[in-house]
Order: sequence, then structure tokens, then C-alpha cells
Amino acid sequence: MTVKKVPMRKCIGCMQSRPKGELVRIVADDDGNVKIDPVGRAPGRGAYLCRGTECIGLAIKKNALGRNLKTTVKAEAAEELRRQFEKLQDTNTTGGVTNA
Repeated sequence: MTVKKVPMRKCIGCMQSRPKGELVRIVADDDGNVKIDPVGRAPGRGAYLCRGTECIGLAIKKNALGRNLKTTVKAEAAEELRRQFEKLQDTNTTGGVTNA
């Protein structure tokens, strides 16, 4: 019996490698829009972040979003992502749908 390999990805905030299912994918499309990819299959350049709000703060502070997505992330878009992560935290603690 073979053991299935778990794909690992690195959080761009805290730089820790974790299983892909534990991370949230952020994607930048061709127009430069940055958003959360709940399914993990949206077209565009992607980067991964831990579900905690501290990692999105670190990624914004270090400009890791723009660097990894190879685009310019505006301050308004970064704050919108921060708000989306806060909502994601709320749904995870109340038993909502998770990004697996």
C-alpha cells in the first residue's frame, strides 16, 4: 500500500511550510486584482498564507504580497484582504465552511 504525499506550501507571512489544505491561496489576476481563492484553482499567480490575521499583517508589512504575486498591491486592496481574513477567522471559529 502506498502512502499519498501531502503537498506542502510556504506561508509568505511567517515563512513556515504547512500542508496545502491548512493555508489560504491569494491570487492576482491579469488585471492586477488581488483576492482570496476559496477553491484554490482560480487562474492567475498565487501565493499562500496561514489562516491567522497575523500572517496577512506580516505579508503586507514586508511587501511579500506584491513580491510573490509579481504585481503592485495597492493599500486599499491590502486592507480589503485583511478584512476578508478577519471574516475568514470568524467563519472558522463558528463552524463555517473552510478552505480545504
